[in-house]
Amino acid sequence: MSNSHLSPLDPELFEAAKTAKAWPFEEAKRLVKRIKRTGQSEVIFQTGYGPSGLPHIGTFGEVARTNMVRNAFRLLSDDKIKTHLICFSDDMDGMRKFPPNLPNQEMLTKYLGQPLSRVPDPYESDYKSFADHNNHRLMKFLDDFGFSYEFASSTDYYTSGKFDAALLRMLEVYDKVMDIILPTLGEERRATYSPFLPICPHTGVVLQVPMIAKNVEKGTITYIHPKTGEQIETTVKGGAVKCQWKADWALRWFALGIDYEMAGKDLIESVKLSSRIVAALGSRPPEGFNFELFLDEEGQKISKTKGNGITVEEWLTYASPESIALFMYQKPKTAKRLFFDVIPKAVDEYYSFANSYKKQTAVERLNNPVFHIFGGAPTTGDMPISFALLLNLVSAANAHDETVLWGFIERYVSGATPKTHPELNRLVAYAIAYFHDFIKPTKKFRAPSEKEKTALIALRDGLKDFENIVDGQEIQSFVFKVGKDNEFEPLRDWFKALYQVLLGQDQGPRFGSFIALYGVKETRQLIDDALLGKFLS
Repeated sequence: MSNSHLSPLDPELFEAAKTAKAWPFEEAKRLVKRIKRTGQSEVIFQTGYGPSGLPHIGTFGEVARTNMVRNAFRLLSDDKIKTHLICFSDDMDGMRKFPPNLPNQEMLTKYLGQPLSRVPDPYESDYKSFADHNNHRLMKFLDDFGFSYEFASSTDYYTSGKFDAALLRMLEVYDKVMDIILPTLGEERRATYSPFLPICPHTGVVLQVPMIAKNVEKGTITYIHPKTGEQIETTVKGGAVKCQWKADWALRWFALGIDYEMAGKDLIESVKLSSRIVAALGSRPPEGFNFELFLDEEGQKISKTKGNGITVEEWLTYASPESIALFMYQKPKTAKRLFFDVIPKAVDEYYSFANSYKKQTAVERLNNPVFHIFGGAPTTGDMPISFALLLNLVSAANAHDETVLWGFIERYVSGATPKTHPELNRLVAYAIAYFHDFIKPTKKFRAPSEKEKTALIALRDGLKDFENIVDGQEIQSFVFKVGKDNEFEPLRDWFKALYQVLLGQDQGPRFGSFIALYGVKETRQLIDDALLGKFLS
């Protein structure tokens, strides 16, 4: 099979794919129409990345989502069309500014304007440049997630001559490109714009200067050096120039034959202009769609340069790789806050989808996010305890040690050990790390009101009858009854009080399940301690 280097697909899903409605299939259907028109035997997907800062999670999201479309296309084409994914690094871009959280800022200022592949690594590592460092970070997490891709470097493609033919074609249609771009620019920028950016032969800086002449036959452009005033004629080949952003994007599509590339909503106009440029070059623009942006905790767009996003490494400190992939799959055309507080929900939703997969029909499976995460059945097993519940257990037990938590878990899940439940053991470690970094610093206990004291005493005393019960639903019904009997209206005020008074939090999972896991005896002691004010600072 032409995609034999990729994970095999379940043959039972091919027929079901024809009616699948999940967004990756809607995207893949446009690729199916494309190949029917062209008769091509290979489809090339591309993602782009600017290594001006450490790779953030949005970079991963673009690759993950593109891979989801790739798998959907494989099903719709009966896996008979070869597919290829290129992850392209724009590492020849000039370094215009740098993130404030980078070390060696004084050193970096000396290299402003230089291609990122020529800027020394501020982390003083063994990498050849700042771009090389970031490129390797990108490749590592793509490899860790098991993506099948080809990494491509802009510097390599320009300097090795791989782009030479496309650059000569760009020179041939220079006037057409100018006619496309100039109307979109302000007066001052129009005066200096050129699709070609020469690399200064003296300093290596990427120059933004107008062209005073071009010679298509010789394959050269001529410009006035902004510092020396000298007139310089240079070839467009071999890395002597690079292209401006929108022209550069079109150049890649043309040179590499890209069939599919998605982009952020902020690049809608760039996609339109680059599509017109690639048409002028003589090629068809790729298919794709514009996804919404990720926002930080303040509602601002995350940015590598600002350093305000979450890195993949940071997410993986507190949660599984599958939970990130789920977050990327869900509602790609809706702007979403991407901060640490979204992690617990993503973890529990992933396991909910994974647990339902094996009970579903083929059609239902293709609409289940876990298919798109794995390109097939999930590799993780059932999860008997939710992440949210584990976080509350860590909170109540104030645990630093996994062994302490497993003492509670083994009582709650019969026969469970770290060896029998390695996935749960992994979740325990995540829960401890997340609690200590994000929940513990914000815990704020309060004293109960008189009404709440009465209800807490009733709960404590009534729990004596549940000493040997581990059915969370049965305990939850009793907790619910205590709230009703004490006339909490709305009833959620009762549960909010439980979390605030006993755990120093505003919310949590079902309290009956927490009691079943933590233990009735332990919960009764927790209530006593709260009534005595032991948690108040």
